[in-house]
Amino acid sequence: MHIIVVGFNHKTAPVELRERMSFSPDGLKTALRRLQHMKSILEGVIVSTCNRLELYVVCDQLHTGKYYAKAFLEAEFGMAKEEFENSLYVKEEEEAVTHLFQVISGLDSMVLGETQILGQVKHAFFTAQDEGATGTMFNRLFQQAVALGKRIHSETEIGENAVSVSYAAVELGKKMFSSFTGKTVLLLGAGETGELTAKHIHEAGADRVLVLNRTTEKAMEVARKFNGEARPLSRLVESLREADIVVSSTGAPATVIGRDEVKKAVHKRTYPLFLIDIAVPRDIDPSVHELDNVFLFDIDDLQDIVAANIQLRKQEAEKAQAMITAEVKQFQEWVQTLGVVPLITALREKALAIQQETIKSIERKLPELTEREKRVLRKHTKSIVNQLLKDPVVRIKELAATSEREQALDMFVTLFALEEELRKKEAAEGRESEAGATNADFQRPAFAAGGVSIRS
Repeated sequence: MHIIVVGFNHKTAPVELRERMSFSPDGLKTALRRLQHMKSILEGVIVSTCNRLELYVVCDQLHTGKYYAKAFLEAEFGMAKEEFENSLYVKEEEEAVTHLFQVISGLDSMVLGETQILGQVKHAFFTAQDEGATGTMFNRLFQQAVALGKRIHSETEIGENAVSVSYAAVELGKKMFSSFTGKTVLLLGAGETGELTAKHIHEAGADRVLVLNRTTEKAMEVARKFNGEARPLSRLVESLREADIVVSSTGAPATVIGRDEVKKAVHKRTYPLFLIDIAVPRDIDPSVHELDNVFLFDIDDLQDIVAANIQLRKQEAEKAQAMITAEVKQFQEWVQTLGVVPLITALREKALAIQQETIKSIERKLPELTEREKRVLRKHTKSIVNQLLKDPVVRIKELAATSEREQALDMFVTLFALEEELRKKEAAEGRESEAGATNADFQRPAFAAGGVSIRS
């Protein structure tokens, strides 16, 4: 079996394509059902967000798996492969596993280190699991991925430090005020970035928002979002006097807040006035920072903070990548032992069957044995079996991780004469598979039913 990922993200596909090729929550469920019926594909998870669409599949052959994954996208969106193929990336085996771990950790996101993708991938897996589209391979892989994503965000600072202008403004404000609780925010202008900054400050605890704008209707529209108060520009000085934090983004061709207005507003004031000028050209006269208890920051100050914080996140990303490398190795080692499990099970069952027959023979020949003596015999003979099996089991696991894997497994079967046990097991699993199959083109391996859950 092979693992592949076929998809695109914000780096490889334009927004027009990402808009056309995305699944709604309900559409995702029906799509997963159709994916299960594609030839060659044994397991599948679909991750669909505004910035990416990715098919994670377990397939029986790499070539056909890639072909039918692309054919699935063609059919789902009614598009010729040529319309989206240049935007696709295809990753196989270890590279595909590494990619999933990078995605869920925020290393492949538009904003490095963001945490939203962790919940999105987790939800995508749960949906696939509910639809019966996952089995042993993906239940293990996505469980490991979710645990790794959580660990990276708890053990590194990759998600810390603001990397947007609006969040940088909030970070600055937190340095100025121990808490935003009870503070008044004055939003001058209703620009998108200014409104977003005011929103973040409001969510951080500021409980009063005043909105001044050249157009009263627009001021009222924005004020409603914060349960705030819209005012005309003529009340600027009065509003400055009431404000603790000012966010200005009018887009005016000249300064809107001059030194005189600020000086009047802070006259006899004992607490600081924090001004954030996001406009280009600037809304606020730079000389106001010379006034007592007045602190002014412009777009360049915020962008410097953002640049420094991005660099800090990149340093943390290196730590995260080292953790990912170790996890990929661990998963690959688990995959390599998959073929060993049936052999170990067969050997253990054969050995225990011999032990049980021996105990029955002893009990027939020594009928005077007490129940306690029988329990002692059963316990110690089982201990002998376990001790004898310990070294062969360890060695076959080690050999399964080498280039001589196939020869080692064959030799293990031959040495312990396990052919009959394996034939019986395969026959039993074949009967179960036939009884449970719903489509001749989609038959999961027998071990695929033994998945685990990570919903806690």
